[in-house]
Amino acid sequence: MINVLIVDDDFMVAKVHAGFIQRTPGFAVVGVAHTGAQAVAETGRLMPDLVLLDIHLPDINGLDLMHQLREVAPELDVLVISAAREVDTVRKALRGGIVHYLIKPFSQSDLQERLEHYRSAYHGLDASKNVAEQSDVNKVFGLDRTDRPLPKGCSIETLKLVEAALKEADGDLSANEVAVQLGTSRVSARRYLEYLHDEGVLDVRLKYGVGRPERRYVLKA
Repeated sequence: MINVLIVDDDFMVAKVHAGFIQRTPGFAVVGVAHTGAQAVAETGRLMPDLVLLDIHLPDINGLDLMHQLREVAPELDVLVISAAREVDTVRKALRGGIVHYLIKPFSQSDLQERLEHYRSAYHGLDASKNVAEQSDVNKVFGLDRTDRPLPKGCSIETLKLVEAALKEADGDLSANEVAVQLGTSRVSARRYLEYLHDEGVLDVRLKYGVGRPERRYVLKA
């Protein structure tokens, strides 16, 4: 569970944001602060994983507060939620190492999308590994694989169908099984599956029998 502290001077806005977060699987609101001083105290007491931080607070600028919060909790992550649209403010926030900058007003789906990216990217880094793969780093920096060229002859639409088939499967699938489900050729299905494997989305399991081992694909946990 990712514990979140909300820092916003508006009581009602903070309550709405808390509702958004509580409806996002994997996240829990552990506290709310309405001033910078409260935020520092609550961060020290609760040691949250993530702070939703407003820029305009009654006693301090949120970006200045961010540095104080990290003195209390060095591993703290910050997601800025603010009506501030000035380019200099956004740049300063980015230099401060925020995980995202969400401009008010925003919808529940807007916030949930950022939270889910944060969970899968930042918390998806395997702490048990000494080194990260390029695909791991790409996720953190928001470089979605669909932003890069697909193999020749492949389409985004079919790629999504392949991923959907894997998500719905009860276990792993072979290229032939995916091809039958989608009505494509085995060669085409394998091209998509190998692409997803190269991008770090799938694991490959080898099934041994007569002849060459069969490659079977499953989504990474």
